[in-house]
Amino acid sequence: MAEETENPTQNADGNGPEGGEQQPRLEPPANERFRWYIIHAYSGFERKVRESIETRVQAFGLQNRIGRVMIPTEAVTEITNGKKRTVERVFLPGYVLVEMDLDNDLWHVIKNTPRVTGFLGTGDKPVALTDDEVGSILFRSDTSKDKPRLKVKFQKNESVRITEGPFANFNGVVDDVNEDRETLKVMVTIFGRSTPVELDFGKVEKIA
Repeated sequence: MAEETENPTQNADGNGPEGGEQQPRLEPPANERFRWYIIHAYSGFERKVRESIETRVQAFGLQNRIGRVMIPTEAVTEITNGKKRTVERVFLPGYVLVEMDLDNDLWHVIKNTPRVTGFLGTGDKPVALTDDEVGSILFRSDTSKDKPRLKVKFQKNESVRITEGPFANFNGVVDDVNEDRETLKVMVTIFGRSTPVELDFGKVEKIA
């Protein structure tokens, strides 16, 4: 699944990080009680879930309880009709990150948001992410997006290893191959759940 969306390094006001080539980092939370959580959503409806949560924040007056709502994306260079363009593509379908001061009431508000299926965690106990975990998800390295594409043939159900990005050294199984765009959908076990991850040919290698 490919989806053009906003740059994930934008902050809640829509402004990108300052400093040009500096390594992107998370802006401090507006509320020191805020923590980051991952919610599960229907794959392909990440933007709708984000919009629904933002609407519910306004409707329930939760501006001081919920901060940023982010969709994990990565920059991908595509060549269409001989023209190169870079788009932001969702790379963790079905996951949305929400910054909030979570309690039982807020848990129910988020859980009852349309197209939300639950939280990352055990049972009804969501697990907060560390800053390093959030950074590794939201800030994908784009140093390889302009590298020449590799002419490697992959097949469905083939085992591969991810070589770049926050999931480097993860093994997975090819679920779909897009020869035209030179991308793979690889099923990788992340957060205890088998998750489809879209990757360029050049970011994976075959396992002998």
